[in-house]
Amino acid sequence: MYCDKCNESIGYLCYSTYDRLELKYKCNCGSQGSVIIDFEDSKIGKKCNNELIIIKNRFCCSKDNESLITVLDKKVNSYEMKITYRSCNQTYRREVK
Repeated sequence: MYCDKCNESIGYLCYSTYDRLELKYKCNCGSQGSVIIDFEDSKIGKKCNNELIIIKNRFCCSKDNESLITVLDKKVNSYEMKITYRSCNQTYRREVK
């Protein structure tokens, strides 16, 4: 994923593990953006109270350590994210201000 203004990479998706993604961010260049990916066959995720775990810069499911997304903290000032893991249908939330 890239910032529309400065074309810097702000993150990477692990394309086969998530079902739905909502991401709002503020890039270091000052630009604000958002990404919504929702597949036609996506199911409504169940709220997950667990935190995503970090393995090698990737946010991963806390149940089976499967990679979901990488957000490059050095490239963004803040972000708010909801991501649903395809395997267990859990929706994780993360906010960094």
